[in-house]
Amino acid sequence: MTNKTAVRAKSGAPLTLDKHAPKAAYQQSDLTSLAPYMFLMMMRNVTSDGFVVEDPSSPGQYSVPGCVIAAPSFPANTPGVDQNYVFNWVRDAAITALEIAAAGLPSMPEGGGVQALNDYVTFAQLCQIDARPTMGHACFTITGHSRPWSEQNDGPAIQSIAMLQAYGQLDAATQAIARQVIEKNVAYLLGCYKDPTTNLWEEHVALSFFARAIQLRCFRDFAANGFGMAVPAEVNAAIAWLESALQEHWNGSWYVSMMAPGGAGVSAVPDDEGYDPNIDIVSAAVYGNMPLSDTKLLATAARMRRQWADPASESVFPINVADQARDIGPLMGRYPGDTYDGDVAHPVRGGHPWPLCTSNFAELYYKVALEIDRTQAVPFDDLSQEFFSQVGVTAAQSPADTAMALRNAGDAMMRSVVFHSDHYELSEQYDGNDGFEKSVRDLTWSYAAFLSALRAKAAHLPKAAKTKA
Repeated sequence: MTNKTAVRAKSGAPLTLDKHAPKAAYQQSDLTSLAPYMFLMMMRNVTSDGFVVEDPSSPGQYSVPGCVIAAPSFPANTPGVDQNYVFNWVRDAAITALEIAAAGLPSMPEGGGVQALNDYVTFAQLCQIDARPTMGHACFTITGHSRPWSEQNDGPAIQSIAMLQAYGQLDAATQAIARQVIEKNVAYLLGCYKDPTTNLWEEHVALSFFARAIQLRCFRDFAANGFGMAVPAEVNAAIAWLESALQEHWNGSWYVSMMAPGGAGVSAVPDDEGYDPNIDIVSAAVYGNMPLSDTKLLATAARMRRQWADPASESVFPINVADQARDIGPLMGRYPGDTYDGDVAHPVRGGHPWPLCTSNFAELYYKVALEIDRTQAVPFDDLSQEFFSQVGVTAAQSPADTAMALRNAGDAMMRSVVFHSDHYELSEQYDGNDGFEKSVRDLTWSYAAFLSALRAKAAHLPKAAKTKA
């Protein structure tokens, strides 16, 4: 049985996808070999002048080049899901652009740059011009117009990060556009980085750890830019302020994801909503380049793994217990009190694991291992002890053995993502009970997160192995 989607190629032929396909072998030995395939899967959701998608809510309206749809999924073609994802989210698009920039695609002749990145920048400018009510507006139509949604001040920051990463692969005209977009974003962020904002999961407004981490990286990257963009004096002050502000999220056991204004370490979300520990702390480390020797970060990550993988936990996903016998996993969710599964009309407390959350956590393992290789020091203390013990490491083990254990733990998580996929197609979520894919199908961010983790894994490989992969 197949489902059809109204997201169409320019020829008008519908894309047809299988549902509940056989699971891939979980002992996939060469995860890095999947990178080219996952990249192509991701690029199916990136429009160009040769690949156009139709807006399911406005038939006859077609995409502008450079639009990154969150997924080709909407209620009419995804039974049990009441959400339309055929829109461009600023954050999702930027995370995708980071992977396009990292892919090393061939440039067009005569200094034409990488066309997909040129398109991304020009579409981003189109959205920036139309952003309403603020430049932090999070979501746009496939023609670059604001649609009713929330204001999220991590969006302009991660968009700027992506453009700085892609800058050398843009043609000269698009570089000029990128400079304009980035400078305008930075000016906007300098006026609001101390303010509450809507968080990563678009559910609460408070002081967001994720947004602050992304803004910090944005200001640092911008301050170091060598592209002729003037750096306002206020940027260095913002960097120092954010470095200090992030530490205020520590509550003695974990980093609070959404902090109440004026209350260091106090969550803005009631305890009975189960909003922490929240995977957005790990995502902040991945996309915000947080210090990997921060044992408070590692303590927070350990709490997350425990809540979803420990059979004694009230929040454990049953599929993780089953996967232990396969020596894969665990799969990671968003937060213990999650209720979203693609159908907001029928919330189910406890939520489900997400491929992107699992890939982000695997990437944390890979990056901590790389940091240990680089420094030959293990950030082992009372706070991080559980993080290391979860992968079989004690204080007595060498840096080399510790790094290897972390890489193996990352591989186990990545193999669980592959095993529970349908022919390597990645949805938004997996069912926490049986592991089958659910919610929105072919989520662009799922592919981008998987690719990002593979890049972190490849950083550990010998040069010959990298070339082969």
